[in-house]
Amino acid sequence: MKKTGTFLNVPYDLRWPTPSVIKERMWNSKDPRVFTPRVFGWGWSINLYQLLRRFRLRRDS
Repeated sequence: MKKTGTFLNVPYDLRWPTPSVIKERMWNSKDPRVFTPRVFGWGWSINLYQLLRRFRLRRDS
């Protein structure tokens, strides 16, 4: 079995998470997605940077 990929269109990553992967998926200003592949396991993580950015944009307008 591969350590990363998708199953039923849901992403999975079974590699042990590193600090760079955690930052890339949970606090990434360059990735416009709010939902990114999970840091470890099956499903999605939340890119908190983009979530807060969008929340601030709505609150300011």
